[in-house]
Amino acid sequence: MAGAGQVVYAGFFRRLAAMLVDTLLLFILLTPLNYFFSGSTTISETATTWGALLINDLLPMALIIYFWVRYRGTPGKLLMDCQVVDASTHNNLRPGQALLRYVGYFLSLLPLGLGFLWILWDKKHRGFHDLIAHTVVLRLPEDHYAAIEADKPLEQLMKELE
Repeated sequence: MAGAGQVVYAGFFRRLAAMLVDTLLLFILLTPLNYFFSGSTTISETATTWGALLINDLLPMALIIYFWVRYRGTPGKLLMDCQVVDASTHNNLRPGQALLRYVGYFLSLLPLGLGFLWILWDKKHRGFHDLIAHTVVLRLPEDHYAAIEADKPLEQLMKELE
């Protein structure tokens, strides 16, 4: 267990679980959209239309980048108590940095997924996409959210209950 203030990097299997959650959520979101706009739920049948490009490529990219920049992680990462942050400052990603990380996903896939497997060997559990965009994925301590609530003044907690 990490001590107070100690940085813990999210490991391969935690990140894999987060990716599986995100993939499932995207499937649940994109399948009805594909059907609504093309009458088909299979990507191969809709792949030749501009709508398919928007739904299957640009929408997921925009959502993922938005979640990284705004919330420090996708729903899967947040569910797994992970945050994607700048490697030097541990601050939120900048939009350009998030876009670079997203493009880095494809580069991580190219050499037979070695860029993702690299997470297993890197001391800070970074994949090629993390190295390219200068990011890390941190694992939040179990009591992180309780600590946030404990830091709030009593008046703010009372207002939130109303």
